[in-house]
Amino acid sequence: MSERTREGRRQRPYTESTVIMTTVRMLAPFIFTFGLFVMFHGASSAGGGFQGGTIVAAMVLMLAFAFGIEPTRRWFTNTAAILLVGGGVLAFALIGLGPMALGGGFLEYKLYPVPSATKYGIEGIELAIGAIVAGVISGLFFAIAHGFEYRRTEE
Repeated sequence: MSERTREGRRQRPYTESTVIMTTVRMLAPFIFTFGLFVMFHGASSAGGGFQGGTIVAAMVLMLAFAFGIEPTRRWFTNTAAILLVGGGVLAFALIGLGPMALGGGFLEYKLYPVPSATKYGIEGIELAIGAIVAGVISGLFFAIAHGFEYRRTEE
């Protein structure tokens, strides 16, 4: 049984697998936690925002493959991707520009009046970069999965 898309191509229906869906349900929280760990761990050793953000985005893609792209797209909306990217950029800007408001240079964490300000500043930057990467990768995946419709502009 198949259905036709707008372009007339045949598309196979999505088939649910109880084993895959149960496995993904069990693994997703651990993968998300591991992504956050990699983001925060980048402040003191290997890892960081890019790697952790990619792991978090891979978890979203794994959910899409297990539960279907459309149901996952309804859960992870365009607004969520925009908020991740925008929030990450805003956090990066606030953490980076904050020391400049205190009379220092860009990303000069030690000027913050907080114990271990450098450590927390770097971790905040890593988390911001991770949010940006996860939002961009997930957003691009859903945009590509949706497809693009080319329209002729009429003169």
